[in-house]
Amino acid sequence: MPAARVEYIAPWWVVWLHSVPHLGLRLQPVDSTFKPRDERYQESLLFLGLVAAVCLGLNLIFLAAYLACVCCCRRDDATQSKRRSSCCVTWTAVVAGLICCAAVGVGFYGNSETNDGVYQLLYSLDNANHTFSGVDVLVSGTTQKMKVDLEQHVARLSEIFAARGDYIQTLKFIQQMAGNILVQLSGLPAWREVTVRLTELAEQTGYVEHYRWLSYLLLFILDLVICFIACLGLAKHSRCLLALMLCCGVPALLLSWTSLAADAAAAVGTSDFCVAPDTFILNVTQGQVHTEVTRYYLYCTQSGNSPFQQALTIFQRSLTTMQIQVAGLLQFAVALFPTAEKDLLGIQLLLNSSESSLHQLTAMLDCRGLHKDYLDALTGICYDGIEGLLYLGLFSLLATLAFSTMICVGPQAWKHFTTRDRDYDDIDDEDPFNPQARRIAAHNPPRGQLRSFCSYSSGLGSQTSLQPPAQTVSNAPVSEYMNQAVLFGGNPRYENVPLIGRGSPPPTYSPSMRATYLSVADEHLRHYGNEFPA
Repeated sequence: MPAARVEYIAPWWVVWLHSVPHLGLRLQPVDSTFKPRDERYQESLLFLGLVAAVCLGLNLIFLAAYLACVCCCRRDDATQSKRRSSCCVTWTAVVAGLICCAAVGVGFYGNSETNDGVYQLLYSLDNANHTFSGVDVLVSGTTQKMKVDLEQHVARLSEIFAARGDYIQTLKFIQQMAGNILVQLSGLPAWREVTVRLTELAEQTGYVEHYRWLSYLLLFILDLVICFIACLGLAKHSRCLLALMLCCGVPALLLSWTSLAADAAAAVGTSDFCVAPDTFILNVTQGQVHTEVTRYYLYCTQSGNSPFQQALTIFQRSLTTMQIQVAGLLQFAVALFPTAEKDLLGIQLLLNSSESSLHQLTAMLDCRGLHKDYLDALTGICYDGIEGLLYLGLFSLLATLAFSTMICVGPQAWKHFTTRDRDYDDIDDEDPFNPQARRIAAHNPPRGQLRSFCSYSSGLGSQTSLQPPAQTVSNAPVSEYMNQAVLFGGNPRYENVPLIGRGSPPPTYSPSMRATYLSVADEHLRHYGNEFPA
């Protein structure tokens, strides 16, 4: 029966990947024809993984050299330089985080596309297996009917018609037609071995795909967690989170390069198959299935004749002849031999059942159903599958770029945190603008200074007249301000009171501010030093 074939055309990315040079471990050219069991072809795919390993080594060398340069360079104490460095670190971290998120998004899409393509392949293999097993069931069922059931009826009828030679000749003719049907059924290909191999292939593919999909999902989650830790560490100025990000970033970088190597080898190998799938299947099935049968299902052209057409035609003619002979016996022999009616009716039911099986067998052996499954399998693996692998490769490249950037930014951020804390430590503990001094003052109110002042000035008047009023310390900056007001004769040393209670004052003085501060301090010391000699 003629059937229109939907042409399979390899997509451009398959042709592009197939054109990638195939080299062995000794850098000798290798034939790019898909031969998964050939050692040289396996070496050519392994070579792609080695290229990714070399890129990984170069990446690690670059990171090590960069980190060494960062650790050896001197710290610039200029405020403007520190501000520029902090801004650069912040924006670089933001860009790296955005690249990481984009990589995970691309990876999710590629993982889904690859999974869809593989499951479309598995669905097509299951449909093909169902067709092949159905053909085997119909052939074995019809053979059972012709060999066993029909022979039992004919044997009993031979005993009944023993006295009638013409009826015996009719029974022999029926047996001859049944033999013809058996010969034609035995000429049909047995699909049992093909079904077993396809079942094993489907199970192995499904097993590998399940763990591949799960592994990539865990890798995406790991990348997002590392990106979140990096952003949180930079926002909180936490060295612990920054160290955790650096410790996790290196393994994530290794996993990204490993996934890139696996994706590259899988994409190139699958593309080699998708460029000429018909040739590979013809070579694989040679010796198991007749070449004419394989070509019939692979191409399914309108002008091509079915290799089963002759066998099915003989089956149909023999079955029709048997039905006519049995109908004649029912019409003439039953009147003479009533006991033969049961066996003749049994033969008639058997032939009707065989005719139904013949129609089903003709439909299943037609090339259109299996050819559609074949095209669906190619579409799943060569379009969605390889496209998903390309997106996964892009994910790996973006992830390596993001983690390399994070690892480069990490030491800079660490150095910035260390410099910032060191600047706070260099400020005088009595500096009112020092956050650490204000925190200490909040926990330790400066009451001892009041007592020492009163004790020091006791020679000028009565101790009772100079007793300081009781203070209720509720705020460290206010206590400092009141203490300074008493020390300097009731006049506050600073006129800008809100600066003392400000939450985050500048960590250092400007030169003019420091000079003013020192001159005022010296003037007050000279004044009170002369008035209250030791």
